[in-house]
Amino acid sequence: MSMKVAFVSKSVTKKDLVVVILDESLEMGPNIIGIDKEYKGIISDSINSNKLNKTKGSSLTLIANKDKKIQEILIYCIGEIKNYNSDKADRIGGSIFSLISKSISNLTIYVEPNKKHKIIIEDLAARIVHGMKLRSYTFFKYKLKNKSKHNFALNQIEIITKDPSLAKKYYSPLKSLEKGVYLTRNLVSEPANILTPKTLAEEAEKLKSLGVKVEVLKLAQIKRLKMGALLGVAMGSANEPRVVSMTWNGTKNTKSKPEVCFVGKGVTFDTGGISIKPSGGMQDMKWDMGGSGVVIGLMKALAGRKAKVNISAVVGLVENMPSGKAQRPGDVVVASSGHSIEVINTDAEGRLVLADAVTYAINKFKPKRLIDLATLTGAVIVSLGPQRAGLFSNNDELANNIFNSGEKTGEKVWRLPVGEEYDDDIKSAIADMHNVGSGRGAGATSGAKFIEQFVQNIPWAHLDIAGVTWAKSNSELYPAGGTAFGVRLLNTYVKDFFE
Repeated sequence: MSMKVAFVSKSVTKKDLVVVILDESLEMGPNIIGIDKEYKGIISDSINSNKLNKTKGSSLTLIANKDKKIQEILIYCIGEIKNYNSDKADRIGGSIFSLISKSISNLTIYVEPNKKHKIIIEDLAARIVHGMKLRSYTFFKYKLKNKSKHNFALNQIEIITKDPSLAKKYYSPLKSLEKGVYLTRNLVSEPANILTPKTLAEEAEKLKSLGVKVEVLKLAQIKRLKMGALLGVAMGSANEPRVVSMTWNGTKNTKSKPEVCFVGKGVTFDTGGISIKPSGGMQDMKWDMGGSGVVIGLMKALAGRKAKVNISAVVGLVENMPSGKAQRPGDVVVASSGHSIEVINTDAEGRLVLADAVTYAINKFKPKRLIDLATLTGAVIVSLGPQRAGLFSNNDELANNIFNSGEKTGEKVWRLPVGEEYDDDIKSAIADMHNVGSGRGAGATSGAKFIEQFVQNIPWAHLDIAGVTWAKSNSELYPAGGTAFGVRLLNTYVKDFFE
């Protein structure tokens, strides 16, 4: 959705809806008292008659005088805000959006919590708008008939604050973050006949307009670099692979090593290859490129807000298809690192892509630390469900920082083991390793253990986002579909620890 946002000190235009935000005290601020008087006690009468309680999320819609400048009033209680944080504020905005009728075209929000709470009202106001924008996302690109019935009419949000310029300052980087989130959701939502390795690489190239340096390796270049693991996955498809590198230099020292290199798995469609998946639900495998989508969206967010940090990224883009040219279970491939890999299961393809992508990232950028993201295993969904991503790491500080960023943003992770006791699980009788574990247990760990072989002893973390990339139902911050889980998490991680 395209919505104009205006932070102002006073509302002067006619509005379809006014949103009045109260905390657990249910005390009205000066502007809200003014509305209450103008509309003959409509708000205070509702509070005094106990139609609205003090719990978080309670709301009440009131019909105002349609002949005046306000047609409806929505009272929304945010409950206790003593433990206020950015995630809670974002979710307030998302929850409010879910209460708005599709026919509402413009609204004004009054944010006036009790003065005893020591919070920055302008920051809270900016965050509420941010949450509304995140929740308002839709992907109706292919709804070609009766398109209007699927869209919201809302096109303007007005926020009343004491210091509009300060609120704008808080909102500016959030606006760039929204664009990164939207890009990731768009990419994940696209069907695989539209989003191929080639077209996904072209989407990454668009970041050049923001100052991101983008380089795309095509098939001949990938072959010269001897990326045998990635090429093995791509063999069965008519769509050629791509490897894309991205660089954002937000500091004056452009020659310094990047603080982090983000690496994303980009399997634009995963049939499983010769180890083909069951047909039921296979359409969901269009979002097996979710890791690369997060990395590209994150780079857009960082560049858009001109993050003062040097960051690099690599995405490996392939399509995993069965054909007469596809690799077989039992084949042996050699990665660009020189490791030989026995391919036991062609449906364990993401780790093969990451093997060469990680090696390329380390050799090209020599980053201080590396974080990879992948929709890697069904096992992590069994372990953690759709509530958290799996976190694996060889470094406690890195793991703890990512965990804390997840708690702060609501994009939560849980650390799982990747110790030496799992080394034997990926040993091969005829090659340096094989691409799956020796049994059904610890499937997510065996995937992480495989990737670890290519990390070269730098601080590393692997995020298995298989359970959190796509949502079957609405959340406070996204509708059913692509979530862009990881963009907000890693944006906060970069901001808090490197800027």
